[in-house]
Amino acid sequence: MAAGMTTGMAAGMTTGMAAGMTTGMAAGMATGMATGNAVKPVKATVKATRKATVKATRKANQSLLVPPAFRFPFVEFTAYLAVEKGASPKTVEAYSRDLRYYFTWLDSQGITSLENANRELITTYLLELYEKGVAPASIKRTVATFKSFYKFCVRESLVSHDPTSTLRLPRVPSRLPEVLSIEQMSMLLDQVFPSTPAGSRDKAMLEIFYGCGLRVSELIALDRSAVLVEEGYLRVTGKGNKQRVVPIGGAALRSLIEYLSSSREHLHAKRTSAPPDGIAVFLNTRGRRISRQGVFNIVEQYGRQVGLNGLHPHVLRHSFATHLLEGGADLRAIQEMLGHADISTTQLYTHVDRSHLREEYLTTHPRAALQ
Repeated sequence: MAAGMTTGMAAGMTTGMAAGMTTGMAAGMATGMATGNAVKPVKATVKATRKATVKATRKANQSLLVPPAFRFPFVEFTAYLAVEKGASPKTVEAYSRDLRYYFTWLDSQGITSLENANRELITTYLLELYEKGVAPASIKRTVATFKSFYKFCVRESLVSHDPTSTLRLPRVPSRLPEVLSIEQMSMLLDQVFPSTPAGSRDKAMLEIFYGCGLRVSELIALDRSAVLVEEGYLRVTGKGNKQRVVPIGGAALRSLIEYLSSSREHLHAKRTSAPPDGIAVFLNTRGRRISRQGVFNIVEQYGRQVGLNGLHPHVLRHSFATHLLEGGADLRAIQEMLGHADISTTQLYTHVDRSHLREEYLTTHPRAALQ
């Protein structure tokens, strides 16, 4: 309201003294009150949700080894991640684990206040992780966790300064994605599947992994309403609850239609202590939404049957992207289909098959064959 009055008074005085002041004050008060009233419900809702999440987190974390001196900022931050940032449960779990280890280490060093944890101390902790053989990617995530945590603490006045502000994220060696050849993919998908509802489901899942490039979490979260058969698309919910539309066609669409039209109902009809799931696309043999571990086991099983031991779903996603790129697909289009926020993640696939690039060069460049 004060901001509105100030703006209104200034405008009114510029326009012309008493009448302008009256008009400006009224307009300013109205604008300030309207803005305040619009923002208040949103802030109140977020605050109430975060408060409820904090309460639930405290109850859930009673058995966790978080030293008492750090319990309050820990609970506040995890609630902030879940409610305000909309982070996925796995992200919240990973950040929470990083902080629990860090707080336990601080406590062992006799540190009982975040104010006393300076940059040198944090660097010492990270060096200890490195010496213990912790993977570079895990250390990088830990640094990201600390940066996010301390930024939050400064904002909430839990600490006076951010000791990680000048801390750089460590470089992590790029690992090229593991992919199958087109021949191996054909061997996997053309094998004989059981003539059962579960076999039909398994075929559809494998075809969608390779035909659409979905993550495991995205496949198990698919609902029937997200399958747009006539349009030839899947409406997919990815990381951070971001939605995207992924095209589906050919063998993947045929397998999915066959499963939904004749096999899913038999899995749905299974009677257990829990009611069957009428929303999920992919069900387990008890009629419930299939689990992440269930999907991993199925992919590993069918891979093993054709000599691809240790196969996991992400290899099929990598193969989807790599084969599209080899076929001439645009990198931006692949990025959109995969749901990558950053094009640099998608660019990893440009380095996967060096032999393919060399073969292309040798067969297409006019002077490549000259000795």
